[in-house]
Amino acid sequence: MAALDVGQRSGQRNIFLPIKNGLYSISIEMRDGVRGRATGVVVLRDGEILGGDSYFYYTGSYICDRGKWQGELITHQHTPAVGLNLVFGGRIVSCGFSGSYGEGAAEVLGTALVGKASVSFRAALAMMVED
Repeated sequence: MAALDVGQRSGQRNIFLPIKNGLYSISIEMRDGVRGRATGVVVLRDGEILGGDSYFYYTGSYICDRGKWQGELITHQHTPAVGLNLVFGGRIVSCGFSGSYGEGAAEVLGTALVGKASVSFRAALAMMVED
């Protein structure tokens, strides 16, 4: 993932803005030898996360400051994945993350607690519609 420019210049001083509210596309990739990926959408709005993909929906919260953000979310399966062996399949999964954000984009590294195992992931977000 490319590094993000976390400051926005206005004249001679830096103004650090919170992450923009809006609808974002999200691309998630599991790490550390775990095979899995997902693409979906999330709405970021005033510290709240709502979103989902073909099999799961996500709810959570975040805080942000000066181009850095962190948060937590819970993933719930909404549709059976017939014939597929999904990493999060059949479980309610708790995730924590931290990362950076800039103009219309964000990225995170996180850890999901899947049963008794922890699975790390990377995600990239790109703004589709500003709120």
